[in-house]
Amino acid sequence: MWRYRERLSYYEKLRRSLYEVLRDELERRLVKVSLIDSFYKYLEHGVEYSFVEKSELKPLSKKMEKESELFNTFIVIFCEGVIGPEFKNHIRFFPENAVVKKNIEYLANFSLYKRFNLNMRYFDNPRFLDFVEQLINVDYALLIQQDPTVKKKNRYSLTHFHVKIDWPIADAAEDLAKYLKYIKDNLYEHGDKVARILQNKLFEYYGCHHSVGGRRTAGLIAAQLLRKLDCISTVFVSSSESRCMYKYSERGVSKFFLIQLNEDQIKALAEREDMLPEFFKARYLYPAEDYYVGITEASYRHTVYSKPPEDGKLRKLKPAYSWLRLRDEFLHPRTTSLACRPVSFRWVYSSGE
Repeated sequence: MWRYRERLSYYEKLRRSLYEVLRDELERRLVKVSLIDSFYKYLEHGVEYSFVEKSELKPLSKKMEKESELFNTFIVIFCEGVIGPEFKNHIRFFPENAVVKKNIEYLANFSLYKRFNLNMRYFDNPRFLDFVEQLINVDYALLIQQDPTVKKKNRYSLTHFHVKIDWPIADAAEDLAKYLKYIKDNLYEHGDKVARILQNKLFEYYGCHHSVGGRRTAGLIAAQLLRKLDCISTVFVSSSESRCMYKYSERGVSKFFLIQLNEDQIKALAEREDMLPEFFKARYLYPAEDYYVGITEASYRHTVYSKPPEDGKLRKLKPAYSWLRLRDEFLHPRTTSLACRPVSFRWVYSSGE
């Protein structure tokens, strides 16, 4: 189990600080690829973009849209340390899908392979994020982790692509249920009905309905598996079905999505933040045909029923009680507005449109 910063050595704290800075950089780029680039792709093809409805952001929401090739989808795993070989049966990374030239040259529509060199796979390379963006189109997941093969400490590398997540849902649910003290030995010790509910609750724990598609299932399964490490990790999942980018980390669950804003809403927000409307648009919003869009994040917290009990004793499952609650909402600045802070923006439970 990963450790809080206060329990780390000095060198581990340095690694944690570097990891968090790099994660922020990666998040900015992935939000752009998932949401902004997808949105403009819809506009370029003359296809109406389906904005996320408020009900879809509420825990236990089941509503989903159809998959669309215009929405950029991916899974990116970013690990603070190194994922050991004992995990290879479930997070499948092998020499055959390592990021080396002889492997990536077989990829269709990958324009960088002729100019590829090993330095491109390191996070400290100026072209690293461009390289990641090129590889995102490959199905399955990308794995970024600390590179154990270099002498320089704390150097992060995109080590593997085409990484499959292969851990049974029942095993992941059993792992979480043991951690939360709902079971002692195995998933079925209280019968099939409780086992089925605990599997559904696994999805709820990660902000999804249990009927979601394969990519989101793979992402949350990976997040649960990586909890076994003694370092932190982050899983980013971009889903066409939900039109969201999910982020699973030690801080909990977040969903990034686009909202549509009209002139009255923009004026009210700008006035509240003591900005001129045009300044607010330039720093926070992206123009469309006759409206603007903004990047919003909804972050969620786990309830007392999805945290280990303080007394450490086994407890009885109460299915009716929610495992997830909305914690906060932000409107993020444009990915190029580096000096601007996110602003509070209540939307999911607001009465207005």
